[in-house]
Amino acid sequence: MDASPQRRDVLVKDLHGDYQFLLMPMDRVSGIESPLPYRPGAPNYFAAAWQARDCTEQALGQPLPRNVASLSLNSPQGRSQHQLHIHIDCLRADVLQALDAQAAALGPQWRPLAHPLRGHVYQARTLQGEQLRANPLNLLAQELAGNDVGQWSLVVAGREDVQGQPGFVLLATRVDAATGNEASGEELQDRACAVLTGAGQALERMR
Repeated sequence: MDASPQRRDVLVKDLHGDYQFLLMPMDRVSGIESPLPYRPGAPNYFAAAWQARDCTEQALGQPLPRNVASLSLNSPQGRSQHQLHIHIDCLRADVLQALDAQAAALGPQWRPLAHPLRGHVYQARTLQGEQLRANPLNLLAQELAGNDVGQWSLVVAGREDVQGQPGFVLLATRVDAATGNEASGEELQDRACAVLTGAGQALERMR
């Protein structure tokens, strides 16, 4: 466990899988639905989680490419505990391939991906920059989800644009009982990090 009192967050190794870490606020914050992360001056938990991805890299024992590193925050329906926690891990190989295939359609405005990820509809938008200067939660709430943010899950993955400049892709999915979508963006991550380790199959999340 690694705590940062200045940022009021703590980094914890997840017990399932070798490479996943969880970033959690020290303060009581229930999750994506809580109003606290959206208040002016609130910590940018996604930015802190992105900076902490070197823990996953150290666990892997090899470089973690930008486009493989990812962060996920599940909806209340798609999570197992009621304290905000951001999963830091590798993208699944099939998700990485799907994003590469749809890269030309990605832009700075939210729009649905032409092809589902893991069988679920995801909205996507890009964000420029080496670091997460903007708060992805605010972009989700202000541009897409509105007051319905508690029905959504948010994933942030590193990307590079066509000019090779660093940035991110934000992926959001909404709870849909009709299709069995619990809005658990963690489904896009692989706890075995097969894309780098050569593991025979992805390691799914546990509930």
